[in-house]
Amino acid sequence: MANSKPAGGDEAWTTIIKPKSRFFSLNLRELIHYRDLIGLFVSRDIATVYKQTILGPLWFVIQPIATTIIYTFIFGNLAKLSTDGIPRTLFYFGGTMLWQYFHTTLNNVSDTFIQNAHIFSKVYFPRLTVPLGKVFSNMIALGVQTATLAVLYLYYVFTGAATRPIWQILFYPLIVLWLAILASGIGMLISALTKKYRDLRQLINFGMQLWMYGTPIVYPMSQVPEKLRWVMSINPVSAPIELFRTLAFGVPLPNLSFLATSAGMTLVLFFLGLFLFHKNEATFVDVV
Repeated sequence: MANSKPAGGDEAWTTIIKPKSRFFSLNLRELIHYRDLIGLFVSRDIATVYKQTILGPLWFVIQPIATTIIYTFIFGNLAKLSTDGIPRTLFYFGGTMLWQYFHTTLNNVSDTFIQNAHIFSKVYFPRLTVPLGKVFSNMIALGVQTATLAVLYLYYVFTGAATRPIWQILFYPLIVLWLAILASGIGMLISALTKKYRDLRQLINFGMQLWMYGTPIVYPMSQVPEKLRWVMSINPVSAPIELFRTLAFGVPLPNLSFLATSAGMTLVLFFLGLFLFHKNEATFVDVV
């Protein structure tokens, strides 16, 4: 996309839409130019989910709180799983809110082509604005849940719990960004596949349920047998969640190689997803 004017005549063209590179093209300037559209998508997503509901935005916190109560009863009281000295409510709520952000963002991004085919086929705008809108709208929900966790945290601190954050908790936004990049990359990869093969969507839904139990949400890494630690190493979601617990609750820092492996996989999945998204966005209308 570029600004231009014709050589002669009274008409002036302010924008020219050019075909993108066949291999790969990420026009950040164009995305910035359409930042207002991203804001509209965020507003639309929030309104669509909570319009004509009784409790409205309270669902942001009701869902993770209800999940936390169930996890506390099943995995805490019945199964007696350790939480590394972290109060169970904080342990389960923190893990649940981060997993929910990752899960919801991945699902939303993976439906980009199918859910927006009616818009994409009528007007041009950068297709990446839709996944970005999902990323940011889900961040609003995560922000409310993080504030709720902070309130619960203060309660436990004032009642004498030994759990304390470390100053590096200020880097928490980077953990959210890490999960956003990972969810976006996998979501774009899935969107490129499911635009043609719809039945893969059912497999993804089933796989996400299994994936959660392969991620340290209801248990800490310390409870995983040594011979199964490699499973956590190839699960890129495990590292940011464990790192969050280090920053928020002061538990020991995960192995640096474990963090590096997850970060490397995140970047690979993101750029692979971005490449496939770019490759398919020009032809998806003929398939969907």
